Amino acid sequence: MTQTRRILVTSALPYINGIKHLGNLAGSMLPADVYSRVMRLMGHDVTYICATDEHGTPAELAAQAAEMSVQAYCDEQYEIQRAAGEGFNLSYDWFGRSSRPANSALTQHFAQVLEQNGLIEERTSKQVYSVDDGRFLPDRYVEGTCPTCGFEKARGDQCDNCGRLLDPVDLIDPYSSVSGSKNIEIRDTNHLYLLQTQMQDKIRDWVNSKGAQWPGLAVSIANKWLDEGLIARAITRDLSWGVPVLDADGNPRPGYEDKVFYVWFDAPIEYIAATQEWAEATGNDWEALWRTDKGADETEYVQFMGKDNVAFHTVSFPVTLLGSGEPWKTVDKLKAFNWVTWYGGKFSTSNKRGVFMDQALELLPADYWRWYLIANVPEGSDAAFTWEGFQSAVNSDLANVLGNFVNRITKYTVSKFDGKVPKTGEAGDAEAWMTAELQERLPRLIEHYEAMEFRKAAAETRAIWAAGNEYLTKAEPWVKYKSDVDAAAVGVRTGLNLAALFGILALPIIPDAGKKILDALGIPEEHRSFQFRDIPGLLNSLPPGMEISPPDVLFQKIEDSQVEEWTERFGGSDQA
Repeated sequence: MTQTRRILVTSALPYINGIKHLGNLAGSMLPADVYSRVMRLMGHDVTYICATDEHGTPAELAAQAAEMSVQAYCDEQYEIQRAAGEGFNLSYDWFGRSSRPANSALTQHFAQVLEQNGLIEERTSKQVYSVDDGRFLPDRYVEGTCPTCGFEKARGDQCDNCGRLLDPVDLIDPYSSVSGSKNIEIRDTNHLYLLQTQMQDKIRDWVNSKGAQWPGLAVSIANKWLDEGLIARAITRDLSWGVPVLDADGNPRPGYEDKVFYVWFDAPIEYIAATQEWAEATGNDWEALWRTDKGADETEYVQFMGKDNVAFHTVSFPVTLLGSGEPWKTVDKLKAFNWVTWYGGKFSTSNKRGVFMDQALELLPADYWRWYLIANVPEGSDAAFTWEGFQSAVNSDLANVLGNFVNRITKYTVSKFDGKVPKTGEAGDAEAWMTAELQERLPRLIEHYEAMEFRKAAAETRAIWAAGNEYLTKAEPWVKYKSDVDAAAVGVRTGLNLAALFGILALPIIPDAGKKILDALGIPEEHRSFQFRDIPGLLNSLPPGMEISPPDVLFQKIEDSQVEEWTERFGGSDQA
């Protein structure tokens, strides 16, 4: 805990077509934020990078539906997503855009280097062309029956039923998911292919070496792709919106004037490009994070994502980085999450199913949602969102356990001790019990955060808060005050120190509440840290005589009437 580490954190890029739902938030951005906050509180040098993923057919179609140019649509949506992230207190060091020049330049660089290394070749392929739509259809916009399992709603890139990777020309009875038209033809088109097959053994070795620090979910997904055998994948598309395909001289590549790079080729490269933008804007050194010849070997690179993004991050993006032959940093720790489900189904941006980030903030402050989503984050399996579970977590964990503790001890200090930390009294059995609890629980909490086990970290945080309430029951300062003010003073002083500790422990998950507590207790910024070197001393860290004031009510309980109203508005329960 004493040696400063340099940590690069990225979370999977939110796609541009619409505000993200709570499942997106819980599956990458929020855990990445909590981890970044904890590591900063432990004194480490953290850079948290994210960006909007703006290329591809969905952006074009969404802009068309909005009757806007794609650029104007993406400009608008970027601001909406940036504001939503700000509303949820996501502590990005930089929130970039994949449509900016830095990403175009890097994407073209990687394509040229990979081609020089014999890993890209031009091929003529068969592709689905929708006559009625007047366009070639990207893989995911062709649907039909899976040739492997017979699932009737398989997409052209992958069957959601059996998980098999597909080529859209293999689908049975294919049709356009854009218009529903079956008036389609298979036409020849030229594309650039990334020869992943040549990297099969190198990627396998890389996964074997790195996977020891990944959850089983991520390793199993990577190995599934490798076991099935990597295939050459087209990295260009017949679209107008995206990174243009250039030749070595920077001119449009002949025959590719109406093509762009595939969004899944350029999107992960945006991690590097966004870091470059951050460095340029702040005067920092991006190469120390990304170039192993410039010190990035000393950087810990941690990625967060949902399970649907794992294959691209454990196979395709490493093929790009390792295949370049250049000294690029690859991920060290990769945290993958399952789904947050919504009453038996998936949250869905396209189907507007579930609660979305902007709607959530209209209902309640960010801390309420942050706590529930982290306490129930889908780590080992999918996790169901329910209004009843949300209400219970807020009312019990936040209002009763944390809020009530802080409220009781600070108000009692004002009423009986002039709003000052008491000086008198000697610690006894109750304080010894509380010290033992902290000596056991605080190291365990740090272990959970280091292991990125967020459910366990939230549960341990709550357990420490609950132990504080039990301490007050043992110490009984309000009872002892009647006969022994000094004995009561010990309980109040210890309780105030616990309130300060609880505020610090709240900072990663519920930062607004943590700040309110610490501001009310007058805790300086430099003392707001997770460096718990002297655990017994935590119960006597506030200077005697220091003035404190009760914070405003930290959490309002969620009423049954509110749950009924939200269920009717958003669905849930038997209305799913």
